[in-house]
Amino acid sequence: MLDKVLRFFIAAFMALAGGALMQLASPLLALFISTEILKIDMGIFRITLAKFLCILVGVVAGGAIGFLSSPYFIAKLKRFSIWVEGQLSKMPIHDVIAGAFGLAIGLIIANLLGAAFSRIPIVGDYIPVIFSIVFGYLGIHIMIKKRKEIVGLFDFIPRFLRDYNKNREEKAVAAAAVAAMAQSEQPEADPLYKLLDTSVIIDGRIADICKSGFIEGTLLIPVFVLEELQHIADSSDLLKRTRGRRGLDILQKIRTESHMKVEIDNRDFDDISEVDSKLVRLGQLVGGKIITNDYNLNKVSELRGVPVLNINELSNAVKPVVIPGESMRVTVVKDGKEQGQGVAYLDDGTMIVIEGGHRHLNATIDVEVTSALQTAAGRMIFAKPMR
Repeated sequence: MLDKVLRFFIAAFMALAGGALMQLASPLLALFISTEILKIDMGIFRITLAKFLCILVGVVAGGAIGFLSSPYFIAKLKRFSIWVEGQLSKMPIHDVIAGAFGLAIGLIIANLLGAAFSRIPIVGDYIPVIFSIVFGYLGIHIMIKKRKEIVGLFDFIPRFLRDYNKNREEKAVAAAAVAAMAQSEQPEADPLYKLLDTSVIIDGRIADICKSGFIEGTLLIPVFVLEELQHIADSSDLLKRTRGRRGLDILQKIRTESHMKVEIDNRDFDDISEVDSKLVRLGQLVGGKIITNDYNLNKVSELRGVPVLNINELSNAVKPVVIPGESMRVTVVKDGKEQGQGVAYLDDGTMIVIEGGHRHLNATIDVEVTSALQTAAGRMIFAKPMR
């Protein structure tokens, strides 16, 4: 498309040039062909028929020559633009800007001086062109060479801008402090808020505790916890997907079967990547307590001054200890750390380590409890297959 536009303008320029040249040749035509017809005044811009024919021939001939020669000129123009682009790419951007600014100043000076010298006979019409070339080159050369000195003359501008920005920042800080003071007068902290983390939701025991009425206040479920639950529920791993869907079912059970008030908090912290750290930050903001069964989250929350309700500690306080010799039916889901061991889980997430359980992998078997270990981090049961 650009080639067609350039070709049109080249042909038009050549047509105008051809018409102008042939207009100068019209007296010669009238001189060699002395006919009264050619001397007739056509009334169009007061030109004779001879002059009109010369202009017409010049326009047609110039347009044809321009149209046919335009591919050559377009190719040369493209090569020149590529060369200019290559030269500019080698120059630092500040030199390019300085050169353009110097060229503009040089052309302004050349135009002012050219107007004064243009009335000189014979050479007056060419002096502005010469001045434009000379002063344009000098403007580019001097501005690039003396760029640092010229910029130094205007160093008061950055100082003014820095002072202006500093004043704006001080005003913004003052406004933020006033807003913080106003917000502190109406605190949003509520000691009755109970924040649920992902592990305690998947655990499921929180639903029965809420239903029993032992927890008071409002259950606050952060939006980033819901997103993590959804991510687990969409996992390609079967065990993770089952745990994630169980967590979503537990939340629905709490909303429908318990009498507690449940709220979804839409605040997120983009500067924090870990969900547990976000939960601790939200606990600090709302002044509530975190309900969890994660031992590490328990310790971190206590260190940062956020109260914690640990489901495992509650379980240790109210649940009877598993008695060795007791039997239970479980499904072996994976290998244990030691050779030949298998691992199963109860519905509440309690891990059962089964000696010789590797050969029963992915099978449901009856096991006999041999011992149990209960800590604040949770409960671990050791068992062996009954047959």
